[in-house]
Amino acid sequence: MSIRLQISILIYTMVQAVLFGVGTVLVLATPLSALAMNLMPWVIGVSAVLSVPLSWMLAPRLRARFLRQTARSSLPAE
Repeated sequence: MSIRLQISILIYTMVQAVLFGVGTVLVLATPLSALAMNLMPWVIGVSAVLSVPLSWMLAPRLRARFLRQTARSSLPAE
């Protein structure tokens, strides 16, 4: 299992929670609240599906700092 996949799995739930929260606010705080019983299952499904590519795209950015530090430490001393 690659490092990118492991990081993606770890941040998936956090990304999904944020997307679910945004979707819930959009449904419940707008005139769409009249359709909330029909829209909330869609919010759950869409947030679960959209979280996969978003967490996959975010994973390398979380590694960038570590990779910069290891690249500096592996340079020969002058």
